[in-house]
Amino acid sequence: MKRTDISSLFPEATKEQIDKLMDLNGADVNAAKGELQGLKDQIEALKLSQDGAAASASELQSARDELAQLKTQIEGMKNAEKIRGIREKVSGEKKVPANLLTGETETACAKQADAILNFANSFGYPSVPDGGEPSTPPATSTRDLFAQWGAENL
Repeated sequence: MKRTDISSLFPEATKEQIDKLMDLNGADVNAAKGELQGLKDQIEALKLSQDGAAASASELQSARDELAQLKTQIEGMKNAEKIRGIREKVSGEKKVPANLLTGETETACAKQADAILNFANSFGYPSVPDGGEPSTPPATSTRDLFAQWGAENL
């Protein structure tokens, strides 16, 4: 509202009356502006809290996903440690190198160890038809051995 608007509506109004109306109107306008600004601030705060809640929800989901991955890794490590312990136990009992065992249970590792031992023991010394005894008794001295060699090769 302007002073000219008041003068046109109330031509008999004095300057003091117009000033008083303008002051009242200004106070009302300023109060309304203050209320409006307060509402705008509340709306902004709500938007920020909603954005924060959305961000918190996505951060929470990321944390949950990461936690699930870590749990999976820990379970895998526990399982690997359990299997290593089984292999070491069977290795000590059967006297087979642990790195040759690939089973994941004690029974499987024991079967593998037995198979490895059977394979390793199946290759003994070759059989000799005469039992490995020399056909002629060995000479007792170096001189005799050299003489025998000379007689056979010269």
